[in-house]
Amino acid sequence: MVLVFFAKDNIFAGDPSGANTYSESIQGLKFSVNFAWTLLSAFLIFNMQVGFAFLGAGFVQKKNTLNYLGMSFIDFCVGALIFWLFGFALMFGGSKLAPGLSCGNSFVGYSGFLLVGDSYDVSTAVLWMFQIMFAATACTIVTGAVAERFKFHAYVIYSIFLCGVLYPIFGHWMWGKGWLETLPFGVGARDFAGSGVVHGMGGLIAFIAAWMVGPRYGKYNPDGSPNIIHGHNLTYIVIGTLILIFGWFGFNAGSTLAVTELRVSIIAVNTFLSAVAGAVALLYLSYFMTKKSDVIMACNGALAGCVAITASGAYVPHWAAIVIGIVAGLITRISLYFIESKLKIDDPVGAISVHGANGLWGLLSVGIFSDGTYGGVKGLITGSGWQLLAQFIACVTLMAWCFAVGFLFFFILKRLMGLRVPVNVEHSGIDVYEHGTSCYPGS
Repeated sequence: MVLVFFAKDNIFAGDPSGANTYSESIQGLKFSVNFAWTLLSAFLIFNMQVGFAFLGAGFVQKKNTLNYLGMSFIDFCVGALIFWLFGFALMFGGSKLAPGLSCGNSFVGYSGFLLVGDSYDVSTAVLWMFQIMFAATACTIVTGAVAERFKFHAYVIYSIFLCGVLYPIFGHWMWGKGWLETLPFGVGARDFAGSGVVHGMGGLIAFIAAWMVGPRYGKYNPDGSPNIIHGHNLTYIVIGTLILIFGWFGFNAGSTLAVTELRVSIIAVNTFLSAVAGAVALLYLSYFMTKKSDVIMACNGALAGCVAITASGAYVPHWAAIVIGIVAGLITRISLYFIESKLKIDDPVGAISVHGANGLWGLLSVGIFSDGTYGGVKGLITGSGWQLLAQFIACVTLMAWCFAVGFLFFFILKRLMGLRVPVNVEHSGIDVYEHGTSCYPGS
């Protein structure tokens, strides 16, 4: 991610009113435009929560819809509070990207807690607002993978842990002047808008959570063959996909944190091309396999393309964005089969494949297709393999961090309070048991 230091060079003390930050000069006006752009992008990303809500609700059974919606709503509520308390400080302390973020080392930050002191500043606040949307997105990805059997309050505890510890520490390594960002290979590991930091982490934690909670009742036959458990509203899936793609323009192009950084147009085009390429690739791959035009697979392909281009969208040419999207679609189809049929992990919405597998692919694609026209990032197509090495190290680190810490966390949580609702509740539906009403009480 390219993070622009908002405050003027001579301003480091907190400026909560903005009076010392704003000026009528050309530079001041430029700052104000970029300030507004970043807030608008944050609001676009927040709207992606609507997309996640529709998408997941469409995939789950009618009797569990309110429970899914409740989890995808409450995670960003508690996550925002924890990120304000200490997650943001752990992630960006020491980065010096805004006032109040001066203290930290290569492994963890330790300044900016509660946005007080020097971090009580308009520039730091806009950075926090943008970043909490990323943290909430990573958190929500897991919701769909554990839907229809996970305890609501166990999920709340997970949300606190991811937004407070798991996500910020790895995020510091990649975006907070941490050790991955400053690797001596290429220009250091790069993840422009979060293929790995956000989506890869969400998808890999989803893998651990879905594996540890176990499959839904009736998902697998005694011989191990999987059954299809149909979602209750396919319209929601298409609507959710379209809302998510729209929000992704804020996710990717907004990560310049400066609309005066004209690379935003390249990033927006790359995002769109990768999404549509992934959709077409997975639609026709499914058609050749089943002789049916699977619209839901096309939706998954579009989201996979968005995930994969998120790391590299600023660094690659347009043709590469299409290639990245096509490969993302293929990866998704292979991963869906492998996760469901071979590993016997029940993921109702395909979050592990769409976000986890393609988050890793997105990280690696930076080291393959970057053409050196932005940020000095040069991949294999320029004849340099050093950037790919840095990206590979970031991938291995992400997997090790998520699997080790994620497994330990869910293992302890399972022992202390359990992860799964009782089997009779799973039969009758979680909505009434957890929330006192169904999602459709009049039906």
